[in-house]
Amino acid sequence: MTSFNLPPLAGGNEGGGKTLTPKLTKFAKQLRKNSTNAEDLIWSRLRARRLHGIKFRRQQPIGKYIVDFASFEKRIVIELDGGQHKSNREKDIKRDRFLTENGFTVLRFWNNDVFENLEGVLEVIHRKCPQ
Repeated sequence: MTSFNLPPLAGGNEGGGKTLTPKLTKFAKQLRKNSTNAEDLIWSRLRARRLHGIKFRRQQPIGKYIVDFASFEKRIVIELDGGQHKSNREKDIKRDRFLTENGFTVLRFWNNDVFENLEGVLEVIHRKCPQ
């Protein structure tokens, strides 16, 4: 099976030393094409360095996971949670542990927070990004 390295992280390190398979990359592309309304809304404010010049990627593979949004330069992962995450809490904990162990800060927001308080969500993201 063909694989390739993750995009370099800040400081030149590879993303947790893991590699991506074409299958994971293909799935990430599918997720980008089928994003939720909450993901579309927040992406409209994160894309093209619109949040204080910080570069974010969406539906980004990191290790064996695909995160909703990631800034490699700031080492921040943003996850938007809908109702399905209430029943998948154990998986979220395992995923967050992997990301944290690989130097990322994980921020989780409910979809309703994005719809009802987008500016507040963006402020939290900005405050959590190291200067």
